Amino acid sequence: MDICYLHFYIENAIAWRQWFSERLRFQAVASQSDYATQTEVLQNGGVRVVLSSPQTSASPVAHYLQQHPPGVAGIAFWVQQLETVVAQALAAGSQLLQPITTDPQRPDLRWCQIQGWGHLQHTLIESSRESRAELVPVPLLSAESHWQFLRRYGQTSPAQDFLAIDHVVLNVAAGQLAQAADWYESALGFSRKQMFSIQTAYSGLCSQVMVHPQGTAQMPINEPTSSNSQIQEFLNYNQGAGIQHAALRTADIVQAVSTFRQRGVRFISVPLTYYQQLAQRFDAVPVVIDEQAIARQQILVDWSPTYPQALLLQTFTEPIFAEPTFFFEIIERQPYEVAGQQRLVEGFGEGNFQALFEAIEREQQKRGSL
Repeated sequence: MDICYLHFYIENAIAWRQWFSERLRFQAVASQSDYATQTEVLQNGGVRVVLSSPQTSASPVAHYLQQHPPGVAGIAFWVQQLETVVAQALAAGSQLLQPITTDPQRPDLRWCQIQGWGHLQHTLIESSRESRAELVPVPLLSAESHWQFLRRYGQTSPAQDFLAIDHVVLNVAAGQLAQAADWYESALGFSRKQMFSIQTAYSGLCSQVMVHPQGTAQMPINEPTSSNSQIQEFLNYNQGAGIQHAALRTADIVQAVSTFRQRGVRFISVPLTYYQQLAQRFDAVPVVIDEQAIARQQILVDWSPTYPQALLLQTFTEPIFAEPTFFFEIIERQPYEVAGQQRLVEGFGEGNFQALFEAIEREQQKRGSL
């Protein structure tokens, strides 16, 4: 199972198409409008996002926005053996929102939609790997119109800043972490991996990393461990569980972040003390890195003690909507060699987790909610 795209429900798809284009260099590859919903499909390298906004109160997007602020309402996954995955999800208690549909022009492409945790929706897509690069089935679009748009506008090459959607993070209410992990395990076949517990003088969280054993999909799940936690703040503003952030993987984070800063993207600030401590850590391990560039772009750095040459570099935007809810992570997983084979560094920046949590706490303090 691999992540195919993120589906945002927002108030104005055209305006946000412009934002993604100007700020993060996404290119519009498809567009569809019916009486109820406007939908835009955008791409940058290996990452696709879908933006939908209501045109009438009959739109499912309008119904969602009555309950939640703008954000990620759906995650689409590439799957194998679609019927088997759907049967497993239904047996675990999920609801089938859209039955299995076959595109009349592409019999190798099938999809359906199920209910995920809370109000999150999951589109499950089965296709040949050769088709994945060119097709993005969006249930809100009519299949015939959608493929016409993709053939018409999908010929030019979008920017190549991103390689893939690395992971997506789900926030759930206190006491629901185990239940949510159980659901993704039983319904979609995810497995538990790392577990983190972060505590500061002000607040805390607990996080369970979920990964799919037959693919690249990764979904950490967070719950608050204090009433003023940044996770609880998200839940309050989001009016329930939802996607806190999505990590977009790049091959050169320094260049990418520099470009996005110049285009107006705002990132969290990292204190100078972090880089002073980082310099001391660099002195103890054989790391080759441009320390000044890392500090200038305020990027967090972590590595495994076993393979210090394999660096994990991360930074995070400020929330992109008016509410302090959804933000993006930019992540670079550097390759390393083991027994003659190339691998990418794994994990989620255990050494950075505390620094990230404290950085978001500083933003909470600015808002007066901590």
